[in-house]
Amino acid sequence: MRGWHGLDDVPEDWGRSVVTIGVFDGVHRGHQQMVARAVAMAARLGVSSVVVTFDPHPEEVVRPGTHPPRLTTARHRTELLAGLGVDAVCVLPFTLEFSRMSPDEFVQTVLVDRLHAAGVVVGENFRFGHKAAGDVETLRTLGEKYDFVAEAVPLVSDGETISSTLIREQITSGDMEAVRQTLGRPHRVEGVVVRGYQRGRQLGFPTANLESPEFTAIPADGVYAGWLQGVDTGNLPAVYDGERWPAAISVGTNPTFEGVPRTVEAYALDRDDLDLYGAHVAVDFGPRLRGNTRFDSIEALVAQIHADVDEVRRLTS
Repeated sequence: MRGWHGLDDVPEDWGRSVVTIGVFDGVHRGHQQMVARAVAMAARLGVSSVVVTFDPHPEEVVRPGTHPPRLTTARHRTELLAGLGVDAVCVLPFTLEFSRMSPDEFVQTVLVDRLHAAGVVVGENFRFGHKAAGDVETLRTLGEKYDFVAEAVPLVSDGETISSTLIREQITSGDMEAVRQTLGRPHRVEGVVVRGYQRGRQLGFPTANLESPEFTAIPADGVYAGWLQGVDTGNLPAVYDGERWPAAISVGTNPTFEGVPRTVEAYALDRDDLDLYGAHVAVDFGPRLRGNTRFDSIEALVAQIHADVDEVRRLTS
């Protein structure tokens, strides 16, 4: 798969293609259906398939301070899209100047002049151009003008329309089983492992303390079952390369120790020998076991951690 950052990265000799457009935050089941439709149309027409997405999130540019919690990093989003069989992903830098393009300018500049669209696949609620002036019907009309077919894909619903907004609400409530259903996989939080207070190590449960990018969607405070793995293994010892460990995950401020800044920590079961400081890792969230509790003694806390680890072992076996 090819990856392009900005239109200038698109090769001059790029042929005709079927393009699908969206932020695709989360690459959830609705996004997956839309991309699959674009890949199928491209195969039928004998052309390439291209996903066009944006970074940063358009909301942060158009309405600063309103950036929604991010479900996927740009790297993970591209990786997920590549896994859906597309030929190229084009990440367009979303700027104020870009946001002021009229629908016609957007179509001509992005879809026609650079990507040579033979077909365009979007969601049925798609809006584009300055002040979201364009919709699916606008796109179809411009398709007649510029010689491409526009197709709208119905939104996916499980009794409730699947959307990035819905998934953010589920994450905020800590309902990670519902998130897994709507995403089609566990929710992932990535970050660099940094040194914390090392209280877990002192208690016999050393944790990887993640420093996550700004705007990351963090689940509700509590203890979760899940998995820990390296993402960028270039700075991991070779023995860890590609490994994925069942993990007990804690989100919160550690009330037993008078609270600390809100953190995401993961204890890889039965591994007290991992040295992950400075590594880029990912935590995949499974079910929530319990909320955060203040314990009256260290002994009571350790006993609960043992019980949590036993439950994680059962859920991830």
